[in-house]
Amino acid sequence: MPTPRRSGRVIVYTGDGKGKTTAALGLALRAVGRGMNVAVLQFLKSPERTYGEQLALRRLGIEVHQLGAGFTWTKTADVHRQALQRAWTLAKQYVHSGQYDLIVLDELNNALAIDRFPVDDIISVEDVLELIRTRPPSLHLVITGRSARPELIAVADIVTKMTLVKHDYEQGEAAMKGIEF
Repeated sequence: MPTPRRSGRVIVYTGDGKGKTTAALGLALRAVGRGMNVAVLQFLKSPERTYGEQLALRRLGIEVHQLGAGFTWTKTADVHRQALQRAWTLAKQYVHSGQYDLIVLDELNNALAIDRFPVDDIISVEDVLELIRTRPPSLHLVITGRSARPELIAVADIVTKMTLVKHDYEQGEAAMKGIEF
């Protein structure tokens, strides 16, 4: 029988299928149910929109922040870069604060994969690896988003890849409130 872990885990939810954020939020819900202090930082979702998870998490007393500027094609590169800089600064503060048992860095993989404009000078995979190495030992860190970098997959304790089998989005259906947002 394995010895119980005393240190926090790094958990990555990635892939092209639906459910990465949903899985991370399910984990956040479980952690809160066990009395853990949880924060959710969303790297790309904009505070200008309302999301179902934001409403529910706040009702449950889970701290959640939309820190992004939305889809990368909706605003200028400078607006997105500034939002990413603020998000990354806040993420480092939260991780090193010692106040949380579990932090979700939602869509961080997507942020690292942006190719419409440079982001490596703001946040690089090396920066994320350093954050993982220097986090408090008991902190569980959940990283979501498509296109997880191989370096992050290598250091993670748990990696789940969501695989798209079918989604009505592909047939032109609009995103549905309560299902996609």
